[in-house]
This record gives sequence, C-alpha cells and structure tokens, in this order.
Amino acid sequence: MPANSPTTSRRSDGPAAGAPPARSWAAADGHNVIEVRGARENNLADISLDIPKRRLTVFTGVSGAGKSSLVFGTVAAESQRLINETYTAFVQSFMPSPGRPDTDALRNLSAAIVVDQERMGANSRSTVGTATDAYTMLRIIFSRLGTPHIGASTTFSFNSAEGMCPECEGLGEASAIDLDEVVDPGLSVREGAVKAPGFAVDSWFWQVLVGSGLFDPDKKVRELSDEERHALLYQPTTKIKVGTSNLTYDGVITRIRRTILHKDRDAMQPHIREFVDRAVVFRSCAACGGTRLNQEALSSRIGGVNIAECAAMQISDLAEFVRKIEDPSVAPLRATLSHTLDSLVAIGLGYLSLDRPAGTLSGGEAQRVKMVRHLGSSLTDVTYVFDEPTAGLHPHDIQRMNELLLLLRDKGNTVLVVEHKPEVIALADHVVDLGPGAGADGGQLCYEGDVAGLRASGTLTGRHLDRRTRLRAQVREPRGVERIRGACLHNLKNVDVDIPLGVLTVVTGVAGSGKSSLVHGYLAGREGVLVADQSPIRGSRRSNPATYTGLLGPIRTAFAKANGVKAALFSANSQGACPHCNGLGLVYTDLAMMAGVASVCEQCEGKRFTPEVLSYTLRGKNISDVLAMSVAEAHDFFPGGQSAAVLGRLKDVGLSYLRLGQPLDTLSGGERQRLKLAIHMAGKAATYVLDEPTTGLHMADVDQLLSLLDRLVDAGNSVVVIEHHQAVMAHADWIVDLGPGGGHDGGEVVFSGIPADLVAHSEGLTARHLRAATRHS
Repeated sequence: MPANSPTTSRRSDGPAAGAPPARSWAAADGHNVIEVRGARENNLADISLDIPKRRLTVFTGVSGAGKSSLVFGTVAAESQRLINETYTAFVQSFMPSPGRPDTDALRNLSAAIVVDQERMGANSRSTVGTATDAYTMLRIIFSRLGTPHIGASTTFSFNSAEGMCPECEGLGEASAIDLDEVVDPGLSVREGAVKAPGFAVDSWFWQVLVGSGLFDPDKKVRELSDEERHALLYQPTTKIKVGTSNLTYDGVITRIRRTILHKDRDAMQPHIREFVDRAVVFRSCAACGGTRLNQEALSSRIGGVNIAECAAMQISDLAEFVRKIEDPSVAPLRATLSHTLDSLVAIGLGYLSLDRPAGTLSGGEAQRVKMVRHLGSSLTDVTYVFDEPTAGLHPHDIQRMNELLLLLRDKGNTVLVVEHKPEVIALADHVVDLGPGAGADGGQLCYEGDVAGLRASGTLTGRHLDRRTRLRAQVREPRGVERIRGACLHNLKNVDVDIPLGVLTVVTGVAGSGKSSLVHGYLAGREGVLVADQSPIRGSRRSNPATYTGLLGPIRTAFAKANGVKAALFSANSQGACPHCNGLGLVYTDLAMMAGVASVCEQCEGKRFTPEVLSYTLRGKNISDVLAMSVAEAHDFFPGGQSAAVLGRLKDVGLSYLRLGQPLDTLSGGERQRLKLAIHMAGKAATYVLDEPTTGLHMADVDQLLSLLDRLVDAGNSVVVIEHHQAVMAHADWIVDLGPGGGHDGGEVVFSGIPADLVAHSEGLTARHLRAATRHS
C-alpha cells in the first residue's frame, strides 16, 4: 500500500460521511512520527503508516489481522535489534538475535520497552517481591531498623547463604520422594529395578550403578542389606573406580535431588515432569514454616513484625505498614518502597503478597507487575509496547489501567497498545485498525486516525465500538448441579455454591476475588471436567497445530496412500526430513563470540523435507504446500474424513487463519486456549472449564465464541467460564459473582443466579458495569 499523508484518515471501504480527518502529528523536522514504509512481516500487506510519537496509539482488528506483526514483529523488533547492535560482540553473544523485519523503511524509532503477557520466569526463587525490587528495599530497611540488629541486607535474603533456611535452602518447601515410584523392590538393579528417568538398563548411570561395587547388582532390591540399600539410594556424591576409570557416583535419591528437583518444573522435559508429579510430594518446610529464611533472619523485627510476615501481608496492608515507619534514616528508601507498593495497589494487584511465587501469576498479572517497574522510571521519550494490558481485568479495574497508560504517555513517552476493549480504544490519541479479516484476508490498513473517525469509518471495529450487548432472552434450565461446599482455598471464605449443569455458567468478580481459586481449586479436578486454559503448550520448536491436534497423522496417511509410499516419509521428524537442517527448515549457526544466526536452510529452502518427498503430491500439492495452508484453506482441501473433522473444530473455535505448520511458540495465550478447546471437543459430553476465553478476541470474534459455547451446551455439555467480558456475562444462563473486592476483601459469593436478576437487584461492581453495558429487549 503506498504511503499516505499522516494527516489523512485511512479506511478500507472509503470515507464515511462526516468522518473527520486524523489529527496531524507531523512537524517540520519529520521526527514527531515513527515512519513505517512497506511493512510485510508475516501477513502484513506492504502497508505504510505514520505512528505519532509521545502519544497513545491503540492497534485493533480481528484476531490474526496483523496487529502483533506490526507492533511487536516490526516496530518493537527493529528498535530492539538496533539497540542490541550498539553492544560489543561479546555482549551480543549472550543476547537474542532477532532478524531484520521485512520492511522497506523504518524511521525515527526510539528505544522500545515491551511489556507483554509472557509468564514471568517460573524460577522457584523468583517472587513478586524480587521481581519488583520491593523485597530488596524491604531487606535494606530491616537491616537498618530491625531489632535485634543482625547484619546487612543479605542476611534477610532467602537467595543468599546468610539468610536462607539451611533445611530447604531458601525454597520454603521440603520434598518427600515415594520410593515405590523410584525402585521396584522385586527386581535387581541389573534387571532394571530403578524406575527413575535416566537409569534405564544399559544407560550410562545404570552402568555406573552396576559397576560401583557398593552393592550386589544381581540381588533383588528387597534383599539388599541396610548398608547396600543406603549406598544404592542415599550415597552422597563421591568418586569411585570402575575398571580403569574414575567416575562420580550418586545414590539414586541423591542424584534425583541434585539433578532433577533443583530445576524449575517448567524447564523439565515432559517425561521428567511426569515422574516428579508422580513420585514427589512437596510440603511446607518444617524448619522455617515456608518462610524460606533462617531463624536469625526471622528473629529481627520492626514494630513486632518480622520480614517474612511483611512479605506474607496483602500488598495493600503492607503499604499501610510501611507508611508508619518514620525513622528519617530510611526516609528516601521508604518513600520509594511506598511508591512501588502503592503502584501495585493502583494497578489492581493490591491483593497479591510479596512472597507470591512469580511463576504462579497469570499473564495479565505478570504484565501489570512488569508495568510497575517502569512507572517510577526517570526515562522519557521511549516507546512502551503493551499487549492487551486489560487482560484479566474486571471492568472496574480497567479505568485504573487506563490512568497508568496515560501517566506513561504524559511523561513524554510513546505508548503503543494492542487492545480490543472499547474502554481503552476510546482513550487513544490515535487508532490503527487492521483487517479486514484474519491471516491472508488481513494485514491491510483499514483505518488510521482518531477515535471519532473510527466510529464513523464503517470498519468492523468502528461498527462494534459503541455496540451495547443484550441479556439472553431466555435462559436454559439446569439439569443438575455440581456442589461446592466449604471452599477455603487462598482467600475463599468457606464458600458454598452450586454450579448448574447443562447450561452456560459465568464466574466473575474483580481481580483477586477468588474466581480461579474456586473453579480451578474445587471444580477442575472432578471426573468429566475438561480444562482448556492459556498455559503454554509443551513441545519442541518442531511442534505446530498439525502435530498438536493429531491432524498430521491422517494427512500423512493420505499422501502415503496417494503415492504408494510409507507415511513416515511425510514427517519432518522422521524419514522425510531434510538431512541438512534435520527437518527444522532453519540452520542455526554458532558464531562463537558473535550472536548466533538462524538462516533458512539452503538445501530445502525452508520446506523441511527432502526433494524426493516434495516430489510426491496430493491433488497437486506437496506436503510442504499443505503445511503452509491456513486452517480455512486446508478445510476446503480436505472436505471429508478425519482431517475435515479436526479442521472443522479449529474453524469453530475461531482459528481459521492459523497455518498448519505454524510453530506453537508463536501462538498467543488466547490462541493456545482455543487450540486446546478444539482438541477437547472431540471427546464425550463433559463439563468444559474455560479461563478468560475472550483474551485476544476482537469484539466481532466474541460473537463467534458465544455461538461456539452455545453449540457446546446444546450438545449436552456444561460450560463454566471465568470471564469479565460483559457480552459473555449477558449471554450466560447463570452467573456466580465473587467479591466484593480482591484479596481479603473478596472470597465471598456476592451473587448467584440469572443475569437478569443480577442487573435488576444487585448493587455489586459487576452488576453496575453489566447494567451500564446492556439494554433490555
């Protein structure tokens, strides 16, 4: 698309009568806008636009329209790449090396800070307090004012030898290992008695055990003496001689603790993670009571409270505690800590505590915690990039998020936001609307201008911007209930509630009110309950929608049958893989001190298969052509059979635009959830639990989601949705509203009944916002 003047509103279907032109951002020096020319990253259709600097710009459009490709894959990626190039080659070798975005030109970029929804590192030593530096500041205050005085700030750190509990080494947990899951007492070691990962017969560690000489490897484990049994299971790391070799020997349990249990669970390979889940029970450390600290650190107090008790407080309560510290020797530090804690409260996270493990935060919570780090920054004239910052927020909390976005803008920064919520779009100084569809049907600039122009533009977003939703005209009758009694997990206050079956139930409430604790803690583990959430999908960089859904199986079979060859040839992980790149399509080159480079494989040209395999076709398409198809294209290509059934479910959940061979690690949280839902839909009638399924969905896409939920219920299923979107609440047969606030101000059932009664009779926060968003038929 040719470059247009930044003073002109642009729309895909021509100007609408009365639509005002966009505000002019360009100055005489031309540096008041980020100039994007000829952007073609992913599905972007050679678009050109000007993004005003030091303003709030919202990017919107249907799922798959190209928003992330433009904002993250083009603007932010090039900014970060250029910054990386300013470092020495040595430093660059430790940094990611993104490629240059596919554009003709990008001008006037400023340093970009991406604040996304990626879960924070699941390192068991990372907490909300360490991630925001609030705990570090608290440690310094205790090191100066705590009585008795016990030393420097490291004495209060569970990540340092001076402060950590010696029993759990600062983890706060102790682990008990089920020996029945580790060894089979009826077998000898030589026969394969050790069942733990890494000890299979003929493996290296099996050979070390057998040759150790510390026990008889041919005795049944149950027949070993106490001394032999101790050597097999608990021998500390030691040097032994096996033949002419000097080797390191661990007892099996010793090795499991040293090499497996010290790793983050999410970093484990799937089979190891399954073993840990099966064989290891974690409980609060008896020595420190789960506080992670040694007794000396716990003995020092301020106002009768030790640092662990401070870290366990709800942040809103801790903020009050810190404000009462009046010693002038820590006044500047106390002021900074108070600002950080108040920012967490203002951003809707006052219900968290500093000792909350960072890996347990939702994507939306993680993004808001990251945001706090930037609110007090002295940097200005940088570009902040946000990915749906309202994800996980109740309508009541969105206003506070909007105020923070404006605060960042008013400090002289450029704020770019990918968002679908009308409340955020209405806040924008400038709007960029992409579409008109998804995938190959998207990537075009439908509108660029102010919010008033968007409303008059006639685009899909413009038409939905001020649309009010309607309450369901007639609710379905439940066919039974799932009873929850005495729920007290986290902040739940002995909750009794019935979840109706055979209907669409929406569980709502402000952030931290107890929704996830109720649904995931008491409903998700029951028989017949299927959970489709937004957690990462485990798999390698070879994994894609075709492999994850099992779709590749029937596709390979169809190719094999059509060409009279083996199906294994059509797997990039098996016989048909290009030998040069091993079926990845990319070759990773290590440049030693320079940053590594990923380049398209020259032999297969990124197609992943051998020339022989690519010579085999099915109705004129080879396997690489098929994997490059979108779900919609593939559905037309495979009109029947198992493939059509899988592809039909993917279309039903709104993933028509995904490519079959698209790497799973490029999917958003909402896309991952809908992919899981598509798989679950193949099962028998059940209770489906969905956690904020509207995440990442355009207002128009939400209608499609509601139709899907109706089809699930009408097919005999029960659907329970944790959700804040007013259109989903209004569409429900039954609403369970938790609150009234978050943290210790929540955990109660505020309302349970049909939406019409909520709107008519309740005065809770949810009722107020739903009442404002709906109209009666």
